[in-house]
Amino acid sequence: MKKHRVWTYAFWILITEAVGALSGWLTRDGMELYKTQVIKPPLFPPSILFPIVWVVLYALMGIGMARVVLSARSDERTDAIQVYLLQLAVNFTWSIFFFNLRTYGGALIVLLILLALIIWMILRFRRVEKPAAYMQIPYVLWVCFAAYLNAGVWILNG
Repeated sequence: MKKHRVWTYAFWILITEAVGALSGWLTRDGMELYKTQVIKPPLFPPSILFPIVWVVLYALMGIGMARVVLSARSDERTDAIQVYLLQLAVNFTWSIFFFNLRTYGGALIVLLILLALIIWMILRFRRVEKPAAYMQIPYVLWVCFAAYLNAGVWILNG
């Protein structure tokens, strides 16, 4: 693998992981309150699973983005990059709504917008780099599960 390709992968993985880490850091106090004060819906997984899953998902997102960035320049590539950045920004804001503001209904709306953006991103990635699109399938599935959990928390906690 050429040196610039390695740096491209490293850059996008690190940027994506950094967005997730910053979101986690900014919402750490809200997460602690959530762990102790919120009624959780059935099928709620152990808390340790969340950071593990997110690290893997952010890595897959970063790898997919690097593959898109390394593809031939085109309008489709530009669109895919823009949708990626938009969904990453919305992904970042969900934690603020859910953990810090504790507006579970608002967080669910943000999550549904994120879900739509992820699907849009997958469709854009598919036009440019099919493997990059397929790497996002675990992400979309996890966000669907997160929407169930978010809705359950909203219903159970008002």
